Amino acid sequence: MGYRAFVVNKDDDDFSAGVQILDEANLPDGDVTVAVEWSDLNYKDGLACTPNGRVVFKYPMTIGIDFAGAVIESADPRFAAGDAVVSTGYDLGASHPGGYAERARVNGDWLAPLPDGMSTEEAMVLGTAGITAAMSIDVIEKGGVAPDSGPVIVSGATGGVGSTAVAMLAARGFEVHASTGKSSEHDFLRELGASEILEREELAAESRRPIERERWAAAVDPVGGTTTASILRQTKYGGVVALSGLTGGVGVETNVMPFILRGISLVGIESVFWPSEDRPRLWARMAEDFSGRNLLDLVEARISLEEVPDAASKILAGGVRGRILVHPS
Repeated sequence: MGYRAFVVNKDDDDFSAGVQILDEANLPDGDVTVAVEWSDLNYKDGLACTPNGRVVFKYPMTIGIDFAGAVIESADPRFAAGDAVVSTGYDLGASHPGGYAERARVNGDWLAPLPDGMSTEEAMVLGTAGITAAMSIDVIEKGGVAPDSGPVIVSGATGGVGSTAVAMLAARGFEVHASTGKSSEHDFLRELGASEILEREELAAESRRPIERERWAAAVDPVGGTTTASILRQTKYGGVVALSGLTGGVGVETNVMPFILRGISLVGIESVFWPSEDRPRLWARMAEDFSGRNLLDLVEARISLEEVPDAASKILAGGVRGRILVHPS
């Protein structure tokens, strides 16, 4: 039996990307087979659609770093046919066929049960971006930062991680400051819960000062580069900066002063291999934070597999607000 999948392939300089019909008999090893109902588009998925993205480890590859759907069959006692599940990370779409397909087969450790009341579509509004935001907020709170500690800055606030973090922080009672380069999206960020909007240029400004006025108790930073350096200079005593991205660059030119004079913690967020036993807790917290709120309001577009290349170009160019969902069927 065949199923639809979006496959990229590279042979020396010959690169291709498009929809193929694959045979279910050739699904990879794994103890749980899932009928994929929804996936999503992340920056990494956009890179996977390019010949020099350097995120796909072997070819040909069904890309898509996230998926949610219903279990078809399972040799794992934790899951039974019909269970609603979600999977993010674990090199899906990089070294193991991912979510841009009607079928997926994975190790049961790669799956988390969907929280009660959350649909597979809503789960993909969150996806890797959402769980990365949840991980970031988790380390901030474990670092002792609370709503009464002061405002939290979110960089790249209209992106997947940023927009989810703004909404989750606001739901938890934090004062949220949001940074964006899109002047047209200020109302969108305020609707999510941001109380102050900063222009991207302000947050990414370079400075010769080793340390600056204390402004934020913590930061969710999926941008990196000069933005991270600027945030570090302006984070309050004992603050926590959760760094998860590199859209602003991989280099961070900083100094020791914020760390030895203010005791700031810079924590890296690694969402691919975050312990599987902890993921259900994070999904439950996300469900709680968005309880009573329509997650689907964060969706910019729902696309087919055939529309993936155009959407990938858009996300790489920084032209996405909120979330793009992928419907494999």
